[in-house]
Amino acid sequence: MSLKLISMKKNITLLFIYCFSFQLIAQVQGTVTNSKNEALPYVSIYFENTNIGTTTNEQGLYELPITKNGKNTIVFQYLGYQTVKKAIDNETFPFELNVILQEENIQLNEVVIGSKENPANRVIRNTIENRKRYLNKITAYTSDFYSKGIFRIKNAPEKIFGQKIGDLGGGLDSTRSGVIYLSETVSKISFKQPNLFKEQILASKVSGNNSGFSFNQASEVNFNFYENTIDLETKVISPIATYAFNYYTYKLIGTFYEGTHLINKIEVIPKRKTDNAFSGIIYIVEDDWAIYGINLTVLGTQMGQPMIDKLNLKHSYSYAEKEQYWPMISQQIYFKFGMFGVNIDGQFSTAYSNYNFNPQFKEKEFTNEILSFVENSNKKDSLFWDANRPIILTAEETNDYKIKDSIQILKKSEKYLDSIDRKNNKFKIGAILFGYNYKNSHKNSNLNFSSILSAIQFNTVQGWNSTMKISYNIYDKEKAAGFSAFTDFNYGLSDEKLRVDGSASYLFNGISKPYLQISGGKKISQFNEDEPISPLINSVSTLFFEDNYAKFYDKSFAQILFSDELTNGIRMQSSLAYEKRSPLVNTTDYVVLNDKQKIYTSNDPLNENNHGIPSFEEHSVYTFQTVASIRFGQKYISYPNRKINTSSSDYPSLTLFYHQNFSSSEDHYNFGEIGARIQQRFDIDNKGSFRYNVKAGTFFEADDIAFIDYKHFNGNQTHVNMASNYTYAFNLMPYYSFSTNKSYAEFHAEHNFKGYLLNKIPLINKLGFELVVGGHALLTKDKKPYSEYSIGLNNLGFGKLRFLRLDYVKSNYNGVSQNGLVFGLTF
Repeated sequence: MSLKLISMKKNITLLFIYCFSFQLIAQVQGTVTNSKNEALPYVSIYFENTNIGTTTNEQGLYELPITKNGKNTIVFQYLGYQTVKKAIDNETFPFELNVILQEENIQLNEVVIGSKENPANRVIRNTIENRKRYLNKITAYTSDFYSKGIFRIKNAPEKIFGQKIGDLGGGLDSTRSGVIYLSETVSKISFKQPNLFKEQILASKVSGNNSGFSFNQASEVNFNFYENTIDLETKVISPIATYAFNYYTYKLIGTFYEGTHLINKIEVIPKRKTDNAFSGIIYIVEDDWAIYGINLTVLGTQMGQPMIDKLNLKHSYSYAEKEQYWPMISQQIYFKFGMFGVNIDGQFSTAYSNYNFNPQFKEKEFTNEILSFVENSNKKDSLFWDANRPIILTAEETNDYKIKDSIQILKKSEKYLDSIDRKNNKFKIGAILFGYNYKNSHKNSNLNFSSILSAIQFNTVQGWNSTMKISYNIYDKEKAAGFSAFTDFNYGLSDEKLRVDGSASYLFNGISKPYLQISGGKKISQFNEDEPISPLINSVSTLFFEDNYAKFYDKSFAQILFSDELTNGIRMQSSLAYEKRSPLVNTTDYVVLNDKQKIYTSNDPLNENNHGIPSFEEHSVYTFQTVASIRFGQKYISYPNRKINTSSSDYPSLTLFYHQNFSSSEDHYNFGEIGARIQQRFDIDNKGSFRYNVKAGTFFEADDIAFIDYKHFNGNQTHVNMASNYTYAFNLMPYYSFSTNKSYAEFHAEHNFKGYLLNKIPLINKLGFELVVGGHALLTKDKKPYSEYSIGLNNLGFGKLRFLRLDYVKSNYNGVSQNGLVFGLTF
C-alpha cells in the first residue's frame, strides 16, 4: 500500500473522528436575563417532557448538549419568573439562543369577606396531608448527578493564633481575597425505599490538585422537604412538617400558572425568631399539593451554630407526567460563615437529570458502600469536563482552575518543595523551647521535636515536670500506608527522675487499616488507665486548690499490638504486654495558693493519710487483651486506595473485650475479665439529641489482685469537665471509692433538647441556650447503687463564642445526697 494512500486514510479517519466528536458535543448555548438585562443564575433548562437538561451559571450563561436530532423544545424555568418554551430545529451548531424571562404575573385571589380561613393555611394543610404520599410515592430511581462547590474568603488575615496561614492554595489577590476551594463531581446515584442509597463518582476535579478527590457528595445535600426535618447538623423544621403550624405562620403572596398547573406562592415566617425554622418562599402546586420550588433561609443562631451567619436553599422541581410526580432538578446552597477574622462564603450547585423511575436493580445492588469512585475518576481531562459539565464555569471559576492548575505543576516539583522545606526547616534558637519541625515534602515525611514549655505540668509525685516528644512519620499516599514513631522524654524536678518511653507503628493499607505497633519504656501512669483527670486540670487543681486527685505509679513495659478490620463494621485489636509496676510517693508540698486548713493527700488512692508509704508492693505481670468493636450497619466510602467509615445513628455500636493477666510475679495477681459496652447517639425528630452508653463486665479468679487491675470508674471531683461526650464519666463520683474486682454495670444517658424547649420561652429564647438533662448510675456486687441526675445549659457564651456548659448535679449513694455544679467546655 502506498504512503499516499495510507496518509489519505489517516486524514479521512481523523476527519470522521472530528465530525463524530462534533456531533457528540453539539449544543445550544446562550444567556438568560430578565427584562432589566440582569443575568439570572441557576435557571433550570431542560428538554420538554424529559428531565435532561442543564442550569445557567452565576453569570446567566448556559450550554445544553443536544442528544436528539430534529426538532426540540427547550424549557426555561426559574422561580419568580414565567416559564418560557423555545422550539428549535438543530441544523447548525453551536446554536445561540438567548432568552429573556419575565417576572411572574402573580394573581392574588379574592378572599371571601368574613372568612376566617387564611388561604395560605388551606394550601399548607393540604400539602401536609399529602406529605407522606409524596415521600413514599417513588419506590426507586436512578439519576445523573452533578455538583460544584466553591468557597471564597475575604480579607484573610496573615496569621491565626500566631500561625501563618499562607496563600491558601494560591487563589488570593492583593487584598488576600479569593477562591480557596473549587471542585466538581459527576456521578450516578441510585435509590430504593425505604432508605437504600448509593453513589458512584464518574469524575472528580479539585482546583489546584490534579490527583485530589472532591468531597461533594449527593448524600450530603439530599435535603428532602417532605421529611419533617432537614438535617443541617441541627434538625431544622420543614415548612410542611406534620407539626409545622407550631413553628410557622404563612402568607399567600399569590398564584400563577405553570402550564396547566396552578402554583401557590407562599411566604414562610417563623413564629419565633429563635426557632430552628426557615424563612422565605415555598411554591406549592394546587390539587397535586406537591412542592414546585423553594427559596428558604435559616440563620446560624437558629441552628445553634453561631459560627454560621446564614444558609440559603433554593430548589427547582419539574413535572414528570408519566409518574405524576415533581422530582427535584436543581439545587443551590448558599452559605456564609466566619470567626476570628476569617470570613468565608460560597455555594454548592447541583443538577439532577436522566431520572429513571423504574430501574431494574440487581439482587445485591445496594450494600453498605454508599459512595465509590471509578478508576481514574480524578484524571479526567478538559475535553471530558467540557462535554459533561451541565453548569458551565464562570469567569472566576475558569480563572481559578487556570491559575491553580499551573501553580500546582510548580508546587509539586521536587525542586520547589525542597526550596520551601529549606526555608521552613531552618533551625532557630527559640526552637529549643518552642519546638522544631523538619519536613521533607517530596517524601511526605516529618520529624518533630515538641515544645518543652507547652508540656510543663505539675503533680505531687514529680513536682514540676515536662515532656519532650520526638516524633517521625512518613506516609505513602499511593499505597495509603505509613510508618510513625515517637519517643517521650519526661523529667520531674522534684523526684529527679528521667522517664523514657516510645512507640513505633506501621499502617499496612488504607482499606481495612491493619496496623502493627511495638511500644515500651518507662512512664508515670494513673491507677485508672483511662486517665479521668487531665494533666492540665490536675495541675490547676493541685497548685491552686491543694486537691491532688491524680494518683500515680511507675510502669516499665513492653507491648506488641495488632489491629485490623476483619470485615466491614468489625474491627479486632489484640495486644500482649509485660509490665513492671512500682509504687510512688509524694516528693513535694509546693503550692501557689496555700490553704492552711488543707494539706495534700498521699499518693495512695485508698488511704489519703498514708504519707510517704508505698501503696502497693512492686510486682510484674504479663497481660493479654483482645477487643472486638462492632458497628452495626456501618456505611462506608470507597476511594481507590482507602476506605472511610461513616458514622450512623441508625444502629448502636458494640464493644466486647477480654483481659487476662498471667505469669505474674505473684500468682494471686493472675485473673481474667470480660465485658461489653453498647452506645449510640440519635436525634428524636425535632426534640433534640439523645445518647446513651452502657458498660458491664465481670472478673473471675480475682479475689486478691493488684488494685491497679481493679475496674476504676471515670469519676470527677474537680467540678470541671473537658470531655465532648458526657456519657463517658460521672460528674461527682470520687475517683477510686467505687473501684471493684467484682461484677459491675454502669449506665449513662443524656438528652440535649437543643432549642425545643427554651426557644419557646419569651426572653430566654433570645439567649440561644440549650437545655440538657442526664442520668448516670453504677451497680457493683460489693457496694450499694450509686446514681446521679443532672440538668444543665449548653451553648453558653456571647456572640459566636459559645463553647461553655454548666450543669447542676445531684448524686445519691447509700441514702446520702450531694449537690454540685460542673463547668464544661464543649468545642
